[in-house]
Amino acid sequence: MSVTIRVATVADAPLILSFIRELAEYERLLHEVEATEAHIRRDLFGENPRSFCEIAELDGRPVGFALWFYNYSTFKGRAGIYLEDLFVRPEARGVGAGKALLARLAQRCVEADLGRLEWAVLNWNAPSIAFYDSLGADAMTEWTVRRLHGEALERLGAS
Repeated sequence: MSVTIRVATVADAPLILSFIRELAEYERLLHEVEATEAHIRRDLFGENPRSFCEIAELDGRPVGFALWFYNYSTFKGRAGIYLEDLFVRPEARGVGAGKALLARLAQRCVEADLGRLEWAVLNWNAPSIAFYDSLGADAMTEWTVRRLHGEALERLGAS
């Protein structure tokens, strides 16, 4: 079995949406998915891409994805990569696809002299936490993620 990583193309928009929905189902959040193929085409492949995607293939068959964007560390004075979503289909777990996706993003960081690669993981997701620990990823326990969305975002944006 051979795992390869490739950059997603606009033709992958339906596949990316499928991966997003599969991930959301795994995380028990499918009811929150609002993304459409049109959103993916606009934001990943439009005139001004805001996010990027790598596809993992096992023997030429798509089995996972990593969707990411650039962020910036004012303390480091350097950009980094924020991994929004990493997902490998259950039947392809354990063959190295997740590690290959993360390794490709780490390689991007090294090649572009970026300061870090970071992401969030749900507290209950013990298999993923163990996987990230095995790679040497630090848990940022002093930080709490905060989010403005929905009515609160609208209200603040209108003020």
